[in-house]
Amino acid sequence: MLERLQKIISAAGITSRRASEALITNGQVAVNGVVVTELGSKADPSTDTITVDGKALKINAQRIYILLNKPPGYITALKDGQGRPLVTDLLKDVPDRVYPVGRLDYNTEGLLLLTNDGEWANRLMHPRHEIEKEYHVRVRGKVIDQQLKRMAEGVELEDGMTAPAVVNLVKSGEQNDWISVAIHEGRNRQVRRMCEAVSLSVVRLKRIRYGTLDLGTVRSGHFRYLTETEVRALSGEPARPPSTSKPTSTAKPTSAANQKHEVRKKSTRPEQLGGNISGRRK
Repeated sequence: MLERLQKIISAAGITSRRASEALITNGQVAVNGVVVTELGSKADPSTDTITVDGKALKINAQRIYILLNKPPGYITALKDGQGRPLVTDLLKDVPDRVYPVGRLDYNTEGLLLLTNDGEWANRLMHPRHEIEKEYHVRVRGKVIDQQLKRMAEGVELEDGMTAPAVVNLVKSGEQNDWISVAIHEGRNRQVRRMCEAVSLSVVRLKRIRYGTLDLGTVRSGHFRYLTETEVRALSGEPARPPSTSKPTSTAKPTSAANQKHEVRKKSTRPEQLGGNISGRRK
């Protein structure tokens, strides 16, 4: 069956559909030996030979979905010209090639999803789905309510005003405060830039939740496979009837409560923060 090239490449787990379009326009894709650069071009993966950078495309029959607790000091990419560690270096036991869903900065840690299902990754990253991501941020010095209020209502960045966010004071210490920031946008370094916009200096940044998923008991540098229920719930797909087959993981999805865009103080589980945090709960 004829399908758009970018959809075929994405389904093969090479990269997202958007990035697949760039591969095509850059002349990195060929069908039956002929380079194709026009978006919208179609091919039949069952009969045509499709190559990316000279390597034949392999359609993966088995779909893999992974939740990784990324440590700081790793690149969220499949290769790095500077020779820095890659997040995929932490997945030595994974049998097939997977790639990250979105990005976390080199020094940002926490929940990162990886997959070889390009269609699923594309759904998660598309802005229209507005999947909420929550971060815990340790900032230098003390935070005042006005700073939290500004971040919650939206701040002006060089690429435009941010959408309303859920911003809370999580933990107050002698030298540093922890705040929680939940956003549904996916701009580059957005949380760091939001903090900078209200004169907050970020010391540590950790993503603790992605939509309905949180880190749970996954330790830094470790990962687990998602269950079918988690995969479908995260992308907004309807649940399938119960299966008699054994799930990939026994971990249960955690649904986030519906929250209003407002500033409020709350407590949180200290194990989500990690590290040594001084001060009493607020």
